[in-house]
Amino acid sequence: MNTNLSSLNPTKLWKNFESICQIPHPSKKEGNIIEFMKNFGEKLGLETKVDEIGNVIIKKPATPGMENRKGVVLQGHLDMVPQKNSDKDHDFEKDPIEAYIDGEWVTANGTTLGSDNGIGVAAAMAVLESTDMQHGPVEALFTIDEETGMTGAFGLKPGLLDGDILLNMDSEDEGELYVGCAGGTNANASFNYKKESVPANIKAYKLIIKGLKGGHSGLDIPLGRGNANKLIFRFMRFAASNYGMKLSAIEGGSLRNAIPREAFATVVVPKTNISDFEQSIKEHETIFKNELKSVEPDLSFTFESTETPSFVMDEKTQKNLINAIYACPNGVIRMSNDMEGLVETSTNLAIVKSENEQVEVLCLLRSSVDSAKDDLENMVESVFTLAEANIVFDGQYPGWKPNMDSDILKVMQEVYKNKWGNIPEIKGIHAGLECGLLGGAYPNWDMISFGPTIRFPHSPDEKVNIATVQKFWDFLVETLKNIPKK
Repeated sequence: MNTNLSSLNPTKLWKNFESICQIPHPSKKEGNIIEFMKNFGEKLGLETKVDEIGNVIIKKPATPGMENRKGVVLQGHLDMVPQKNSDKDHDFEKDPIEAYIDGEWVTANGTTLGSDNGIGVAAAMAVLESTDMQHGPVEALFTIDEETGMTGAFGLKPGLLDGDILLNMDSEDEGELYVGCAGGTNANASFNYKKESVPANIKAYKLIIKGLKGGHSGLDIPLGRGNANKLIFRFMRFAASNYGMKLSAIEGGSLRNAIPREAFATVVVPKTNISDFEQSIKEHETIFKNELKSVEPDLSFTFESTETPSFVMDEKTQKNLINAIYACPNGVIRMSNDMEGLVETSTNLAIVKSENEQVEVLCLLRSSVDSAKDDLENMVESVFTLAEANIVFDGQYPGWKPNMDSDILKVMQEVYKNKWGNIPEIKGIHAGLECGLLGGAYPNWDMISFGPTIRFPHSPDEKVNIATVQKFWDFLVETLKNIPKK
């Protein structure tokens, strides 16, 4: 396993990314990397500030002869999604990421890599420490908590930054320039259940859905991957109706913005039905595999005997919960009429977890059309209201409306064409880029998002293509050279 990332080009960028991998930085636990970035800026002798939220701002003057160019804000987020395989022993708050070179890619050993958005952060660091680049005034804005709430972008105050152009380096397909993104809403439903005594003459089981690919709940939602929560509740609805199954505990999914890869349920079944129940699990595994064979080749649905639990959920709550999860919309709701192949509206039924006599259900709703997002909220609310659950919505953030007359868009199209002979694709993205929020605090900013090619973000399969990191860097260097005059 080749772990020497510093041997890759561009050396400065990869060296910085290697350093980032050594510092634990999951969302909401960014204290160490905030301190690291603050020290980085101060050691370079650059004006460095940490705002009241935790965002780090580092300012670098223009190189000689470039003082008359518009100011550029290089922006990335410091946090990463902490996902690991169930058999991987890793503490994201203490352990470094085990990044390594795998052919044409850099990936990690059993965990997310953090190239989302560590590569963008590393690129900004390389610009800040460079001594041979040409650029106008540059400011680096490193935000916190992008992945679980965009807390840094929400909390950024006007007046801290002076630039005119924002280069967001958090996109995941080289050769594409993003000029718009979806807004989002968190849906939070909860069921309060009563503990009931476990019936006599039963057998207890642990149901296990594993092997799904998961992935980013926005970027990967059109791929039609399996949702572990939807699958396990699909079976439990059948088993409750046909075999008298009763539910004791459920744990499916772990992050709101990741398609759930695994789900586990503790259930009991009357001993008179165990043979049919076990056979039905095998039959449902075959059904699931047949339906999802092209997108989920490693899917498995299995069971194992377990100790009898101390309680089961009351029958009414179990019925309401199972019906609500079964009926709750999930996946693509509508494709865009304006951009071919772009998802307009979607939802991810991300987490279902029971604890302390309550079941919590978390979804992330996305849309680039505000009225469609409102309609989806009403749809989800209707499902859970009918099931007598409590439901609230929070964390709403706006989308980013495209500006096809953008000056920086024209510059970057021309730079790319001159360097590589073709014009990059102009796209919107079905994900919550921080641009929408940042543009609210700085409405004068002309904004573009771009980046290298990253595959399977938000999952342990995450990887970044080495050749596109070099191309991304060259594009950034050439763009800074050609920033318009004030």
